[in-house]
Amino acid sequence: MLSLGLLIIRLVVGLALIGHGAQKLFGWFGGYGLKGTGGWMESIGIKPGYTMALLAGLAEFFGGLLFASGLFTTVGAILIAATMVVAIYKVHLQNGFWVTANGYEFNLVLIAVVIGVALIGAGNYSLDHYWF
Repeated sequence: MLSLGLLIIRLVVGLALIGHGAQKLFGWFGGYGLKGTGGWMESIGIKPGYTMALLAGLAEFFGGLLFASGLFTTVGAILIAATMVVAIYKVHLQNGFWVTANGYEFNLVLIAVVIGVALIGAGNYSLDHYWF
């Protein structure tokens, strides 16, 4: 049952992060793509905006892909956690804890989940289990 629970967590979190990355990279799922996201990043002082949007999008997309599949799960978790730390620091921290005020609550939960799974391991239903 532990491995099934880890699979559910990895799939939900990983697929959500793939979606967030696709919003930034490709403009899918209501996202603004690299140009729009880069412009927004520039407007809040993250420069160069386009490059930072690309890096954030790649980290979310590929971090989510690794995390969901359970392949190099720790690397995926680090990519996700690092992106969330930057998001907290640059966007959410000033708004307090609660997500209802655009705070860092959700980002912190994601960090806890991905680091927790990385420490436990991806479980039996993962590519890490079959390949390593």
